[in-house]
Amino acid sequence: MPDEPRLTDRELDVMSILWRNASGTVSEVREQLADELAYTTVLWVLQTLEEKGFVRHEREGRAYRYYPTIEQGDAGGSALSRIVDKVFHGSAAMLVAQLVRERDLSTEELEQMRELLERRLAEEDER
Repeated sequence: MPDEPRLTDRELDVMSILWRNASGTVSEVREQLADELAYTTVLWVLQTLEEKGFVRHEREGRAYRYYPTIEQGDAGGSALSRIVDKVFHGSAAMLVAQLVRERDLSTEELEQMRELLERRLAEEDER
C-alpha cells in the first residue's frame, strides 16, 4: 500500500462513501454519489482504487462488496497538503484563516481548534 494516498476527486467521493458506511457494493456507492454516474463508471473507479491498494473486495452473492484499506486521516492528510501547496502557496495560516472565515464553525469546533493550537505551541516551547 502506498505511503501517501493520492486520490482523484472522483476517487475521493467514492472513498468517502466507503469510509462513512464501512463498505459498499457498486450499486450502494452509486446511489450515494452526488453525481449520477453509470454503473460501469463506478465499477471502474472501485477497480482502480483496488489496483492502487486503497480498497479490497469480497464476493457477496452475485455482487462484490468493497472495503476501504486506508484510513480516512491518511488520505485526508495527503489531500490537505496538496490544497495547502497549490491553493494557499504553502501557508497553513492562510488555510486556517479561510476555513474560519468561510465555514459556520460551532463553538465546540473553534474550542477544539484552539486546544490543538495551544498543544502545538506548548510542544514547540518544549523544544
